[in-house]
Amino acid sequence: MISYQEALQLVLDQSRSFGSEKIPLTEALNRILAEDVLADRDFPPFNRSTKDGIAIAYEAVENGRLSFEIAGTLPAGEPTIPFVEANSCVEIMTGAVVPYETDTVVMYEEVEIKGGIATITKIPTKGQNIHSKGRDQQRGDMVVQKNCVITAAEIGVLATVGKSEVLVEKLPKVAVISTGNELVEVEELPLLHQIRTSNSHSLIGMLRELRIKPLRLHIPDDIDLLRQKLDYVIDSMDILILSGGVSKGKFDFLPQVFKELGVDSIFHRVAQRPGKPFWFGTKEESSCLVFSFPGNPVSTFFNFHLYFLPWFYRSAGIKNTPVRVKLAEAHENFGNLTIFKGVELRLEEGCLWASSADNSGSGDLVYLTRISGFIILEPHEKPYKKDSLVPFIATKRILGV
Repeated sequence: MISYQEALQLVLDQSRSFGSEKIPLTEALNRILAEDVLADRDFPPFNRSTKDGIAIAYEAVENGRLSFEIAGTLPAGEPTIPFVEANSCVEIMTGAVVPYETDTVVMYEEVEIKGGIATITKIPTKGQNIHSKGRDQQRGDMVVQKNCVITAAEIGVLATVGKSEVLVEKLPKVAVISTGNELVEVEELPLLHQIRTSNSHSLIGMLRELRIKPLRLHIPDDIDLLRQKLDYVIDSMDILILSGGVSKGKFDFLPQVFKELGVDSIFHRVAQRPGKPFWFGTKEESSCLVFSFPGNPVSTFFNFHLYFLPWFYRSAGIKNTPVRVKLAEAHENFGNLTIFKGVELRLEEGCLWASSADNSGSGDLVYLTRISGFIILEPHEKPYKKDSLVPFIATKRILGV
């Protein structure tokens, strides 16, 4: 049995690229960018008005002029008016191109208009209310760096620079496989000795958040069926994620089947709670990686966040940024296992505080809906005091903090 840190490093050592592909911008949300994106022109591409009002040459104000003849109106999306005389102004709308001969915009609230004459009621500052050409970005500047998750913010920038197609990291081909005779489908009415399958749906949900569309299989606890179906799928997939069948029970056949199919064990069993029976290996002939998690729902859920997600992001070139939170109460871990505890978070005085969430064991699915994530408590000879900073792994988007 190895430590959590050793297991994590062995998983990360198996990170790999699956290549890249071009996809439409409309399908790029939550994909991982595989190219640096440069500005194709200055931003803004012209001197842009930031207010509705009048555009003037400030020199006229310096010469004592406050009233101007209105020479025209300039809305956003129209070419600029080619010439404005010193005693004239142009009514201009937000987002419009500021005429070349003008350098200041006075908003309507500081202007009186009567009989085609605009009179300034408050002395302006030269250059006010103008967003200068190239102020945000200049042509050739990097606007989005590769190896980032494309969010709505990146989508807007990519659209602005004309990226109708985006180069992204290819996603691995993943199969999610549940095992066990006790499992029935969601739409079925389970008998007293049965339960509805949940792990595979949880795993698929988490994978879909990464934009991965996995294959889903269920295999009963029958060694011949396990061997037959795994042999069929393992050479066509990049990743297998399994739940169940890796503990020490009489029907936990997976380690034996993996060995028979030529899947090399990298480790089996990690000094952690929950999720200790985790089995991890690779089949070199097909380069398929196998994440085989224990069947308890909390164990599967935690191990996905502990191992698969870091592996996925490392493979995509995304750096992990550790998060630490403050303990709202004291904890202890005098044993030899790394303990993961689900917590609820609250924001107080600029700090994230973690409070323990009650659960009844590693089969308590409802508990997972109450937590924001979990803290990591390494074995320690002294208690973790209240206010201590500890590592935290989020399992859901944290709203309101």
